[in-house]
Formats: sequence, C-alpha cells, structure tokens
Amino acid sequence: MAPKEELAFDALSDGVRRRILSVLGEEGELSVNRLAERVGTVGRTTVSSHLRLLRTSGIVRERREGRNRFYSLDTEGAVRDAFVYLQSIMRQAVDAIDDAPASAPDRGRDTG
Repeated sequence: MAPKEELAFDALSDGVRRRILSVLGEEGELSVNRLAERVGTVGRTTVSSHLRLLRTSGIVRERREGRNRFYSLDTEGAVRDAFVYLQSIMRQAVDAIDDAPASAPDRGRDTG
C-alpha cells in the first residue's frame, strides 16, 4: 500500500472524521462552525483538529475567505488513492469468485 493510501486509511479510522466526511459529502463545502453544528457530538475546536488531519492527509480541501475557512472533499487526493486500492481488492475477489469451479464449496459462509 502506498503512503498516501495509508494516510487516508489512518484518517478514516476515526468515527468523528468519518462523520465529518459524510456531512461534507451530503452538503458540499461548509465552514468549521457549520460542520460542528452538523456533527453535533464534538465542539468546533475538536472538529478543527480533525479537519487539520483530514487536510494534511489529502482528504479535504481548505478554502479561506477572509477570516473564515471552508472545507470540502478532495476528490483527487488521498481518498481517491484509497478508493482505487479498495476497488482493486474487490475486483480481485470478484475475479476469484468468477474463476472458481461451480462445484467448489462455499467457504466462509454460515449455512446453519
């Protein structure tokens, strides 16, 4: 796994950061204050700390307008690299299923 992908997966390991990304995905670009309102479980300072990590990981973009900072998903950054990595793993798994003989037993399925 490439370093960019590792950064993305590390950043995505936290529930608050995943919630921030969900909100940005639903609403688009938002200020820190608006994000903190939407996340709801932590305050603005904590959201700012999470956003700093997400920005340095290449997952979100920051845009400054006067004293305000606005954040949006960086669809060309590390998240894209992580997505491509996951996509390749899924493609391999599907190919392995397609290549398996039809009479092969189901592995890992709970039949009881």
